[in-house]
Amino acid sequence: MLVVIANDLPPAVRGRMKLWFIEPRANIFVSGIKDSLAKKVIDYLYKHCPAASGIIIFNSTSITPGYEMYGMGDTRKALTDISGLQLVIEKSADSLSKTCIPPSKGQ
Repeated sequence: MLVVIANDLPPAVRGRMKLWFIEPRANIFVSGIKDSLAKKVIDYLYKHCPAASGIIIFNSTSITPGYEMYGMGDTRKALTDISGLQLVIEKSADSLSKTCIPPSKGQ
């Protein structure tokens, strides 16, 4: 499975993506293409998208941990690697603290 999340895609790339992907929401593309085609799609995105596109790509693999992540440009989330495990980090801790409800003291 290949999932692509973008801030903005050029119209030509967006049209090409619709050949292989469904677009459940704007700028979110999901596909069940095979690994060999997934590599070609990832290479295509890196070649034809400007950095302003802000792309995060999630690709399922058969090796541990079962996925690969790629990022390009200024995305809304940061990617990091901790001991070989790829993770997504929220960029703004302030926005998280506003949406989280602290546990009550009695629990």
